[in-house]
Amino acid sequence: VQLQACGGGLVQAGGSLRLSCAASRSISSINIMGWYRQAPGKQREMVATITNGGSRNYADSVKGRFTVSRDNAENTVALQMTSLKPEDTAVYYCNAGRITPRGWDDYWGQGTEVTVSS
Repeated sequence: VQLQACGGGLVQAGGSLRLSCAASRSISSINIMGWYRQAPGKQREMVATITNGGSRNYADSVKGRFTVSRDNAENTVALQMTSLKPEDTAVYYCNAGRITPRGWDDYWGQGTEVTVSS
């Protein structure tokens, strides 16, 4: 599965952005899709994930501000980000993971940069 993320940009603190990630094929068999981010000098961290059944998981730092959604018909996953803070500045990566007979397959998009100015 190839993932193409878009929607990043420069926004002022308190603003909103919507990230979108399109998969190259059906995501109906993808168990978990989500977003991760990596700020300069920091490790990549989970931001939000959503299972095929619609269960969502969020990092504590974004709860109440970010919403993850997926559209299996359109093969997309989105991240609606509101009340953005400068500490949300990072490169955001789309991720897809699925269970296989071999174990677990992970797929990553190329990343889209989000910069929040104070």
